[in-house]
Amino acid sequence: MTLYLHSVGHFHPENEISNQFLEDLDIGTSDQWIIDRVGIRSRRTVLPLDYIRETRNAEPRIAMEVALYSNAELGRRAAELAISRAGIAKSDVGMLIGGTSLMDTTSPAESCNIARALELEVPAFDVNSACTSFYVQLYLLSKMKPDQLPDYILLVVADCLTKAVDYSDRSAAVLWGDGAAAAVVSTRHPARARIDGNTLASSPAGNDKVVVPRLGFFQQEGRTVQTFGIKRMTRLLNGLQEQFEDSERRFNFVGHQANHRMLESVCKYCDISAERHFSNVEWFGNTAAASSASVVSMEWEKWRDGDDVAVVGVGSGLTWSSYLIRFGDIP
Repeated sequence: MTLYLHSVGHFHPENEISNQFLEDLDIGTSDQWIIDRVGIRSRRTVLPLDYIRETRNAEPRIAMEVALYSNAELGRRAAELAISRAGIAKSDVGMLIGGTSLMDTTSPAESCNIARALELEVPAFDVNSACTSFYVQLYLLSKMKPDQLPDYILLVVADCLTKAVDYSDRSAAVLWGDGAAAAVVSTRHPARARIDGNTLASSPAGNDKVVVPRLGFFQQEGRTVQTFGIKRMTRLLNGLQEQFEDSERRFNFVGHQANHRMLESVCKYCDISAERHFSNVEWFGNTAAASSASVVSMEWEKWRDGDDVAVVGVGSGLTWSSYLIRFGDIP
């Protein structure tokens, strides 16, 4: 089955958590400390900056109440950009699949919240796999029967993990940013890009390595997760290189935006040059489920026929996944 990618969209909230802002919180960090360890300079948040400054987000339940944007609103804005870029009407969308790492509502599904915000009356359901949610949505679609799917399917991932950050904990505070990404895909209507090489694997034995409790703080085994992320992303990227790299095409890399130092390691191990590596983690932080898709969206107008974009990611679960976007050369 061919899965055509018609467009990608993204949205990041306006409030900026700079390294200077974190330094001013007096939590034992500094711009140089952050740059050296994770290579992140800034990130965006749905939370009021005064709220973080005054409370350090000591009570995540309150964060849910004071947030300036919901997951649904972030998702709506990313989705509207994707729909506009696809050149279709909202009424052409026949299904919406949502995903997130931190739900605003456990019921209804976030997909239904997003569909309502978009004023869509279509089948809507969630496929949640934390940071790999978008990957798993594509993987699931690649296994479906094309004749059972509508003409156009809208994928939306939205994450506001700053609501689950303890801003007295420097190890978590430096990582997370909020954002959303969306895509319009079809199995029936050709587009300038298609999805190839979907992979998905998990090791649930590691389910305790990265955890976001329902109304608690993000926690992870940092060193273990970083080692896991580098190894798995390297293997995934090597697999896509072996399968798809072609001297007559441009092979580009977008990884899960966990932190910039991890991505640098993957590029080194896989011999990816700086001009073929695309990321946004330096200025937007780790936006979880939205991370890699938002990078593809921010570069969307620049991709040309002959570009291949290898996208690889890891997430809690532990889960890892990959796919390739091929522009042009579509049978």
